[in-house]
Amino acid sequence: MELTLNRSDYLQVGVTSQKTMKLLPASGRRATQKPVFKTLPGLKIARLELGGALNAPQEKIFVATGSEIRGFTKRGKQFLSFETNLTESIKAMYVSGSDLFLCASYIYNHYCDCKDQHYYLSGDKINDVICLPVEKLPCIIPILACQDRVLRVLQGSDMMYEVEVPGPPTVLALHNGNGGESGEDLLFGTSDGKLGIIQITTSNPVHKWELRNEKKRGGVLCVDYFDIVGDGVKDLLVGRDDGVVEVYGFDAANEPVLRFDQALSESVTSIQGGCVGKDGYDEIVLTTYSGWITGLTTEPVHKESGPGEELKINQEMQNKIASLRSDLEHLQLKVIQERERYQQSSQSSPAISAAPSFSVNDKFTFDKDDASYSLILEVQTAIDNVMVQSDVPVDLLDVDKNSAVVSFSNSDLEANENFLLATYRCQANTTRLELKIRSIEGQYGTLQAYVTPRIQPKTCQVRQYQIKPLSLHQRTHFIDHDRPMNTLTLTGQFSFAEVHSWVVFCLPEVPEKAPAGECVTFYFQNTFLDTQLESTYRKGEGIFKSDNISTISILKDVLSKEATKRKINLNIAYEINEVSVNHTLKLIHPKLEYQLLLAKKVQLIDALKELQLHEGNADFLIPEYRCILEEADRLQEEYKRQPAHLERLYGMITDLFIDKFKFKGTNVKTRVPLLLEILDSYDHNALVAFFDAA
Repeated sequence: MELTLNRSDYLQVGVTSQKTMKLLPASGRRATQKPVFKTLPGLKIARLELGGALNAPQEKIFVATGSEIRGFTKRGKQFLSFETNLTESIKAMYVSGSDLFLCASYIYNHYCDCKDQHYYLSGDKINDVICLPVEKLPCIIPILACQDRVLRVLQGSDMMYEVEVPGPPTVLALHNGNGGESGEDLLFGTSDGKLGIIQITTSNPVHKWELRNEKKRGGVLCVDYFDIVGDGVKDLLVGRDDGVVEVYGFDAANEPVLRFDQALSESVTSIQGGCVGKDGYDEIVLTTYSGWITGLTTEPVHKESGPGEELKINQEMQNKIASLRSDLEHLQLKVIQERERYQQSSQSSPAISAAPSFSVNDKFTFDKDDASYSLILEVQTAIDNVMVQSDVPVDLLDVDKNSAVVSFSNSDLEANENFLLATYRCQANTTRLELKIRSIEGQYGTLQAYVTPRIQPKTCQVRQYQIKPLSLHQRTHFIDHDRPMNTLTLTGQFSFAEVHSWVVFCLPEVPEKAPAGECVTFYFQNTFLDTQLESTYRKGEGIFKSDNISTISILKDVLSKEATKRKINLNIAYEINEVSVNHTLKLIHPKLEYQLLLAKKVQLIDALKELQLHEGNADFLIPEYRCILEEADRLQEEYKRQPAHLERLYGMITDLFIDKFKFKGTNVKTRVPLLLEILDSYDHNALVAFFDAA
């Protein structure tokens, strides 16, 4: 069934956080819901949830601000002010009857009638919390969505088990709004745009389905279930951080099917299904980062009507336009007056000047699929320009959704250490900018973004992002222990917190707080080469194992430097497994072969097109060349998306060669030109023979 929805903007409030808009239960099936009250400005609202007695309409409003929970009736009367005394601000909240589930960055608390019941300290940051429906299950089962790609299923103050999910989970919801027939079906959305349903049983989880985000859309920020199609089955509504709104229906096998999508210009922070604009017309109501409350309604834009009714509609429209014009003129006059007042105060003696404040919503995340970092900058007002500066070598990759004009500046590396200096000039009304960056392992430093919006007087905010020494590694929960591993062992007079801070400095996706306990093990995977790293450390000892010698070499150099900075004497020992070098070359082989073949095909395209033009058709070409012509656009697009991919692989093989002999105390840099010659006429066996013979 085709779904047509029309956009209608209702009003703009201030900057909104994730999951801070809900629709109260309507009095009838399709009765409109109208705003009833408004509170005074106060602290930023981090979360909003509806609550009430179990099996009754959820009409009580709960908001989290700082470490306080406030409750309001649907008429706006405040009935609750609960100071939790949490040391951190509340980041996530869920309400079920008289039970209140709250999470700060790492801490989970369960309250019943505002009395403390249970507590749990998570191993990584908590992004969301939910509880399975208590009316369907015999006990309370809360679930935490944690940054380290796991859902932690709790009972009381203890963890029952962990469920690994395909990305860092950002949002949780009960499937169909009630957990399905069993009450155990849980929907999750991840920061890399994946969706899935898991059945949370008391013993072990059952993965039901998963959507892989093939279209490379933004991360999932909000979801809801509502029958927008009108077929009696609730549809899944999804809001993403790139502004895409999606509606999924379900087929006979209960698998999701995309029925509608629309892209807005900024991230969608909350989404709900209901009826707001006009009686009888369902719609999707959503809020955006800058505070727009927008409806995607089933109400048609052009309605069929009789002559008298049409006259009435035209008159209503004219009155509305006149009212809007009057409001606009009043606002414009007010802006001019305030601007003149500011100019006078800034030129008076003593001069009074104030830099306007503005909010920047930024996200620096790693994309496993193409081993690159995505930097998303979103501002509450239009962006004028963004300057990107890096003191470490990085590549800027093309982003299809990016309409800004980029210009690069040459810089004196020795004087300024600017390996990258680029300016993005944005088109009018651009509030969101996405950049893609690829780093080189072993090269670490800081990337800075200077964000200047279109406001007067000109002001700028600087955001900093760390490029870590092992920046292409990603946390994983399992590794292959049968691979040939190289081992680096550190011993010395250092604390558990100190060695943890070194691991945080070297590797991404490690929680800033040292985990509970005396010893911890983390597993990582290099997303570019598929090599792995095992990191185990405690007070006075750190053991790092990897099937890639270059990973061990980078860790040895960086950790030695960090310990020297803090005047800590380190004892370093290493065991090199010679078999691991050929193993790493074997992992690189298919990637290198593919890139060489891709480059060769792209080089042939222009010549083949010229031959085709000359002969009138391509029938005379061999099938292999005809295939290249047919896929020319795809091949060129892929080659364009992966600049310097081949050079990266060459660099990694060169580093592997140098590192192999560095651990033997031999400098082989003079043999690198010979290695590059072998790579130019690549043959895997010849390369392995060169490594063995050198």
